[in-house]
Amino acid sequence: MPNPTIKVTATETMAIGVERDVIHLTAYVRMQAVLIGMSVLNQTKLITAASELARNMLNYANGGNVTIDLMHRDKQTGIRLIFADKGPGIADIELAMQDEYSTGSGMGLGLPGARRLVSEFSIESTVGQGTTVTIIKWTNG
Repeated sequence: MPNPTIKVTATETMAIGVERDVIHLTAYVRMQAVLIGMSVLNQTKLITAASELARNMLNYANGGNVTIDLMHRDKQTGIRLIFADKGPGIADIELAMQDEYSTGSGMGLGLPGARRLVSEFSIESTVGQGTTVTIIKWTNG
């Protein structure tokens, strides 16, 4: 069975370079979530994941860019966030996805916690070139 096609209906890109950019990002994502009719619970999950991933970009890569896509797949509507940085990259993604693992001073819950809060999660990283994390939250999932 072929994968259903994702149709992106709107795209915005925001730079994350300082703490207040994270606040602007989460406010914008919340506004988009409200516009597509996402429940308050799912809004909260998406905003929490977005905040965590944006702060990871600040703490470990000195910032990056977030692409926000409003999208449809079959009868579902959702938001896709793509966090891309040009930081040091992650040498062992499997280890980084384990609870309580951290290369910094954090609790090591950011990446695995974000994965649990969203409908879909993927991560790609190359040491010395950067990391891209993609999350999707559907209105009903």
